[in-house]
Amino acid sequence: MSKKNFTNTEIEALHRTIGQNVKKYRLLRGLTQLDLSYEMGYKSVSLVSACEPYTNGKHFNVEHLYKISKILDIPICYLFSTAK
Repeated sequence: MSKKNFTNTEIEALHRTIGQNVKKYRLLRGLTQLDLSYEMGYKSVSLVSACEPYTNGKHFNVEHLYKISKILDIPICYLFSTAK
């Protein structure tokens, strides 16, 4: 099996896509960043407000994505979709 190369640009694009999708589905559910943060068990919007736009390299981890998919009642794969 050959080693695959991944560029930082590809990884950053993935994190941006995930953040955009979290925002899209959050808004479709009528939730604010604070609502989502509370549901995830946080007391402030700092995580969500930094990760949605991928500010300073902040991004959601797998646990976050699992919780978000359950809260928003969507399959986790929707968060990775590049379809508009």
